Amino acid sequence: MEEGKESTVISRTSQSRVLPQKLLQLLALFLVLCFVFSVISVYTIRRFGVTSFAPAIRPTLQPCIQEELNNLEHWIKPPLNLMHKMSDKELFWRASLTPQIKNYPFKRIPKIAFMFLSKGPLPLAPLWERFFKGHEGLYSIYMHSLPSFQAEFPSSSVFYKRQIPSQVAEWGKMSMCDAERRLIANALLDISNEWFILLSESCIPLYNFSTVYNYIKQSKYSFLGAFDDQGPYGRGRYSEKMLPEVNIAQWRKGSQWFEINRKLALYIVEDTKYYPKFADFCKPACYVDEHYFPTMLTIEAGELLANRSITWVDWSRGGAHPGTFGRADITEEFMKRIFEGQKCSYNDQPSSHCYLFARKFAPSALEPLFLLAPKFLGF
Repeated sequence: MEEGKESTVISRTSQSRVLPQKLLQLLALFLVLCFVFSVISVYTIRRFGVTSFAPAIRPTLQPCIQEELNNLEHWIKPPLNLMHKMSDKELFWRASLTPQIKNYPFKRIPKIAFMFLSKGPLPLAPLWERFFKGHEGLYSIYMHSLPSFQAEFPSSSVFYKRQIPSQVAEWGKMSMCDAERRLIANALLDISNEWFILLSESCIPLYNFSTVYNYIKQSKYSFLGAFDDQGPYGRGRYSEKMLPEVNIAQWRKGSQWFEINRKLALYIVEDTKYYPKFADFCKPACYVDEHYFPTMLTIEAGELLANRSITWVDWSRGGAHPGTFGRADITEEFMKRIFEGQKCSYNDQPSSHCYLFARKFAPSALEPLFLLAPKFLGF
């Protein structure tokens, strides 16, 4: 019995020694395989590069891009970011692209583009915020200011991120018309913009949004002044070097502040015929912003013009610029004076409803305007 037990113990001991040796052999083999695989992997990466795996990823991305480009929504939705990198030449070319089929293959709600031409801040912005409130989808906003100015409106504001790439604009010079063309071109990129109104930082609305929208929508004409002033400040500024594109009988003068429809906006952006003449031969004391658009549009589409402005100004104080109104000027009597005694033509019929906007108002006028707006402006 003792001999049997001894032999059993010896056999078990030998087996336990054999088992660890096999495990060690397997572990050694695994390590060798890992080393070989690592060497092969490093050589493959160095020899062929990791980019060789890219083709397997590309097919999964291509359908998404292709679907976006082929979707109608891609072509009709307005730009999300107004701060593009296009030059004026590129911008005007892009803005001049227009559908040749009049009927839209989608439900198009026409909008008004409100274009603010300013040096910097919009001190009357709170009044405009109240004017626009509740009418989303019926308007677009664009701001042109000095290039150094960075607007800081909160994300809840209608003016948030509505600044376009801008350049210096000087009063009475072609750079002012360039700024206006830049605003129009950026607004044309939104295919739903049908009407375009040029405003300054000193402008206020005289009626609520619905009244303004319907007045513009129902008009047969666009509101841009273009009259034949035969005095020294009209025809007296004409140069015969404008020939043959513009003769003296076609020379017109009008207010800088206007409302135009999409067709007229395209005329302005597309123009290469009249622009060089005005740039070269209408310089102070010929103020090009008073003559270029009125003359060019009278020649090309005079039948579409109401030949009057819808922005009220006060020239009673005299001087080269209209009167500016501050806090002390804004009274109930003053507001009544703006609305009283208006006479004009609307859709070829006599009307006393002539102005939709007014200027020039100083920043100090904001508080009294805000208080009187519900009674006199309707918002």
